[in-house]
Amino acid sequence: MRMDTLACMKTTAAKGERSRLSAGDWAEAALDLIAEQGVAALAVEPLARRLGVTKGSFYWHFPSRDALLQAALERWEAFEEQELFGKLETVADPAERLRSLFQMVAREFKSHVVYSALLKAPDHPAVLPVIGRVSQRRLDYLTASFRQAGLGRTDARHRARLTYAAYVGFLQLNLQLHQARMPQEEFDEYVEHLMDTLVPR
Repeated sequence: MRMDTLACMKTTAAKGERSRLSAGDWAEAALDLIAEQGVAALAVEPLARRLGVTKGSFYWHFPSRDALLQAALERWEAFEEQELFGKLETVADPAERLRSLFQMVAREFKSHVVYSALLKAPDHPAVLPVIGRVSQRRLDYLTASFRQAGLGRTDARHRARLTYAAYVGFLQLNLQLHQARMPQEEFDEYVEHLMDTLVPR
């Protein structure tokens, strides 16, 4: 086989890989890896093997591993803002909207696992600002929601902190105790108890 023919075949294969995988596909795969093994485990070569492509496909979309990490974190952040908070805008009653938020968040298992992984790397220069933005946005949303549900400004702020502390504390407790997922029935009861305790009637 002539060398120029071989080179042409390699170029065609690389183009096929690039067209098959988008930057979003790489970012989603990066989130999966972060959820499973943590931020430090994110590397181009093992991710390419997992996706069944060469590293060339990666460099078509991203200049570096850090750029991929940034894209993955932005994807995770945007999902929460658009898919979670966005869907709740259709719920007119403030208290019911809060209950819907609790239930929706409880079903987003992957988002919890990613967040738990990020909590293990709070000083990472790419992770730190994301954790800060996400936490502040969640607190602001909760505070506004509790205000709309009838609480005063100070009480709404305290209730928002308490709610978010319960969420983060639950994840941290699972990390520290190396607990597997709670049985579904028990978890549903826990979420129901949280709603009954925290959502104004």
